[in-house]
Amino acid sequence: MNINIAHLRSQGIDFVVADADSTTRLDSDRDAILQRIWAAAHRAGLKVDKAALAFVEGGRAKFYGTPDLVRYLATHGVPRWTHTIEI
Repeated sequence: MNINIAHLRSQGIDFVVADADSTTRLDSDRDAILQRIWAAAHRAGLKVDKAALAFVEGGRAKFYGTPDLVRYLATHGVPRWTHTIEI
């Protein structure tokens, strides 16, 4: 499955935001997808300190992942996708 991601660097931290969510919306399933994306990004040669999922729920952008990254994204919004990776 191909996933759109944004690989960004802010304040010395490399992070990945992925255009993905689990079909069940369970935290355990979201964690599993996030780990697969994290591993795929590393395999693609990207440095990743933090990661999050970005998805639409109830018509609004939502985020799931590293708590401080989620707070950052909540104020800055969904970034532009910079890469596509296969998980």
